[in-house]
Amino acid sequence: MADNNSKQPEKGVPAELNQDRFVGRQDLTRWSPLGQRLAKLMHWIALRIGAHLALIITLLVGGVLAVGLTSLFAWIYDAVTEADGVAGLDHPLLNYVMSIRSPWLDSAVTAYTNLGGTIGMPILAIAVMALLAIRRRSWTPVILIGSAALGSLLMTIAGKQLFGRSRPPLSDAVPPFEYSPSFPSGHSLNSFVIAGIIAYLIVLRRKTATGRVVTISLAALFAVTMGLTRVFLGHHWFTDVLGAWVLGAAWLAIVITAHRLYLTSRKRGSRDRPVVPTRRVSARG
Repeated sequence: MADNNSKQPEKGVPAELNQDRFVGRQDLTRWSPLGQRLAKLMHWIALRIGAHLALIITLLVGGVLAVGLTSLFAWIYDAVTEADGVAGLDHPLLNYVMSIRSPWLDSAVTAYTNLGGTIGMPILAIAVMALLAIRRRSWTPVILIGSAALGSLLMTIAGKQLFGRSRPPLSDAVPPFEYSPSFPSGHSLNSFVIAGIIAYLIVLRRKTATGRVVTISLAALFAVTMGLTRVFLGHHWFTDVLGAWVLGAAWLAIVITAHRLYLTSRKRGSRDRPVVPTRRVSARG
């Protein structure tokens, strides 16, 4: 009789090791010398507290680095805007979008931008997180998406507190108005990070290059258009959105690196696990 279990798709850790390790022909557990040292450290931690807890600790350390990066970026951003560098785009772009507004377009863009707000993005993140966790029978999507979302929120709060930039004048904005500091754009940062980490998790299980390209393109389209809605509505300057994208890309890179270290630790654990010999049972019992 055929083994029914052989027809069942892999779940949990076996699926992570056999499917999530590769993007095309790229093995995510292959590292440079520095990466190999980090992977050994994480594996050492995982042996003592477990792989998922080691992943959480790595993300916490990465979160501290991300908040520090936000502080550094705010300082650099302040210097650039005072010198009128990329900030020279802010007023011309705002004037342009004001010239193409119309009642129906304002309503449509407002409805779309709400998807990236404090209600829309958490609902999207939780729904996808739960779906992936149940289908894959793994806590990894919960940890990655949850940590990515929390980190982007902390970076938004830190940036607003550190920089305190004023938003465009209310007379140039489309209601409902917003009054928190302008830099960075929370909608832009959060949508970039959450769409990015979801796309990453989906890409890991896509077998074709076309599927991976479509997934990444859709996530990028969502993140870019979400940021541009903030400029169109006059709720943020363009440089608020641009800065959010840069910070989001940096944090997303940290989260993905932490996951790669986790996969490497899992791979080492499966390779180092001793094989227990099967005891033979005599015919006499």
